[in-house]
Amino acid sequence: MAALFLKKLTLQTVKTENYYIRRYLGKYSLQGPAPTQPAPRPSCLIHAKAFSTEDTQDERTKKKKNETAFSSVGRKINERIIHVLDEQGNDLGHMHRANVIRLMAERDLRLVKRDPHAQPPQYQLLTGAQIHQERLQLREAERAAPKPGPTQTKELTFSSNIGQHDLDTKSKQIQQWIEKKYKVQITVKKAKSADEPEKKMEEMCNRIVQTMSGIATFSSRPQPIRGGKAVMCVLRPLSKKEETAWRAAPGTPRGDTLNRGDGKDGASGVLPQ
Repeated sequence: MAALFLKKLTLQTVKTENYYIRRYLGKYSLQGPAPTQPAPRPSCLIHAKAFSTEDTQDERTKKKKNETAFSSVGRKINERIIHVLDEQGNDLGHMHRANVIRLMAERDLRLVKRDPHAQPPQYQLLTGAQIHQERLQLREAERAAPKPGPTQTKELTFSSNIGQHDLDTKSKQIQQWIEKKYKVQITVKKAKSADEPEKKMEEMCNRIVQTMSGIATFSSRPQPIRGGKAVMCVLRPLSKKEETAWRAAPGTPRGDTLNRGDGKDGASGVLPQ
């Protein structure tokens, strides 16, 4: 009897242990892994622009462009004493910035910077219409200015028996190219129906240069080409130094281009390049 009782007690104990083991393990298998907690959000956001070198560079470029542009400075005058010109160009002398601001308000004028490197800096009072007109002139000058790079050469060819009207038209075209700082290569061909010397073709080149007094000269003098059947020369615009020297030269005829004579007096007639 006692042995049977012990056997039943042992089986009951094993069943009870298995029950609790299954219950314990089943609880965690149903729940699964603990969910991950979301990352905490920062309490404040940092603006990325403060650390962006690209944006800073753009702002510097924009600021530099605005400084060089022709515009009114408004009432922000950094200097205490400035040199002032009125809207007619009259010199008002040195003025305190407070007096300048008062004058702007009284006469409804704007203030623009003329010479920031002068001592004191030079400003001018202008109307809104005057500022607008000067901006238009600056834009036109920028468009007309030649682009940086090697000097381009234009070419023009015509016959020696060309009429005077057509020659004048060609000369005007050459002058327009010279004013745009181009070199111009001119080729004068001998007329087929005439037996004329090379001197006539050279004289035509000289006459063209004489019509451009003070703006052009020979880069290369007329030279025979194609076995004497044509003459070629190259014109170039005068440099700033040459223009100044031409204007200051006493007794220089207005019809001359610093190429006096036809080369027979020993002078080359070519300004230094």
